[in-house]
Amino acid sequence: MRIALGIEYNGSQFCGWQRQSNADSVQQYLEEAISKVADTQIIITVAGRTDTGVHAMEQIVHFDCDNQRELKAWVMGVNTNLPHSISVLWAKHVEDDFNARYSAQSRLYRYVIINQATRPALLDQLVTWEYAELDLHKMQHAAKHLLGTHDFTSYRTVACQAKSPIRTIHELTLRRHNEFILMDINANAFLHRMVRNIMGVLMAIGKGEQAEDWSLEVLQKCDRTLGGKTAPAAGLYLVKVKYDEKHGLDSAIRWPSIAGA
Repeated sequence: MRIALGIEYNGSQFCGWQRQSNADSVQQYLEEAISKVADTQIIITVAGRTDTGVHAMEQIVHFDCDNQRELKAWVMGVNTNLPHSISVLWAKHVEDDFNARYSAQSRLYRYVIINQATRPALLDQLVTWEYAELDLHKMQHAAKHLLGTHDFTSYRTVACQAKSPIRTIHELTLRRHNEFILMDINANAFLHRMVRNIMGVLMAIGKGEQAEDWSLEVLQKCDRTLGGKTAPAAGLYLVKVKYDEKHGLDSAIRWPSIAGA
């Protein structure tokens, strides 16, 4: 049978999602925990890999297992074998044609900045701190240039292995909530560090280091070396992966609950 899981994790303790030979990863701990419950080795497929320090509110994975277990065992049993920084939220049976990665229609991320003079302590590794005052209006104007379908070569890493740099951004909004600035971005898929590179450009514009239309200039250059700095990982959350309703995985969006933001 094929099982889908919704996963929440604090990425600050891991070197990203993908299993590595010399560092802790979310995939490693999750596969080991699922394998214990399944009593056989399990390999999981994920909706999208996250980088070192990036968090997830509802990452989606699937796996196949011949040994039958109750759905609650895939939640409570797996969680018993996971570190506290990773939690299975739910488990569901899915059809054999479901694929956590290839069936995904879009992915929603949120980036959280705390914009204040002093460094936060309680929110360390959960938000990105920027002490210089950010001009939200300029950032919002700059973000509009990135909506739609474009070649995002300038907004991905040089080492990105994606076959095509073409992506479609369906939504890109910024708003302020007290001292927090929140960016929500929804796209069909993302390139390696694409969200963080977009935020790096928008932050430079918000600080007045670049003009409002610089985001468009960077986009049109199709050259990563002419882009901005990569924003830190700490403020980035994978919020939601969207699938066709036929898979039965639609659920309420769980936003990062940071100071009411």
